[in-house]
Amino acid sequence: MSRIGSAPVDLPSGVDVKVDGKDVTVKGPKGSISLTVRREIDVEVDGRIVKVMNIRPARDRQARAYHGLFRSLIQNMVVGVTEGYAKKLEIHGVGYQAKQQGQQLVFNLGFANDIVLDIPSSVEVKLDNPTNLTISGCDKQQVGEFAARIRKLRPPEPYKGKGVKYSDEIIRRKAGKAFGSS
Repeated sequence: MSRIGSAPVDLPSGVDVKVDGKDVTVKGPKGSISLTVRREIDVEVDGRIVKVMNIRPARDRQARAYHGLFRSLIQNMVVGVTEGYAKKLEIHGVGYQAKQQGQQLVFNLGFANDIVLDIPSSVEVKLDNPTNLTISGCDKQQVGEFAARIRKLRPPEPYKGKGVKYSDEIIRRKAGKAFGSS
């Protein structure tokens, strides 16, 4: 039995979980998220506790893996609708910047043309200044995916450190070519 999957998920006040067959919906002050669980997993709400149960035999390795996975996903949903998730990105480089135009982000990252990205409806973007932005929302997957898409536009390079990086990311710098005659 999965150790993570067997731990119950505690529900804080203000959070409501509804189970309809294999669909689990979590509603809270920051929003609502829904998830469809696999057939090997059963979810039960008992008061202010959510229990995730494996309904397959204990020898089924795949079902045991899903047991822990879906318990973690439901826990992330509960945290998302109460506290939310955020990723901070920094843009480094001369002339590199971002600006918001309605529901789009426009990046100037040293290419011939500006890069335009549509902001998903489940994500909020806040530009602290043209080189620092914060992506937040209640869905951990959507926040992380959008931050990764932005970082992928111009990943930080190791020689000058130019590019888009996470604020807590450390870029290992390399020495350039050493010129000289021997």
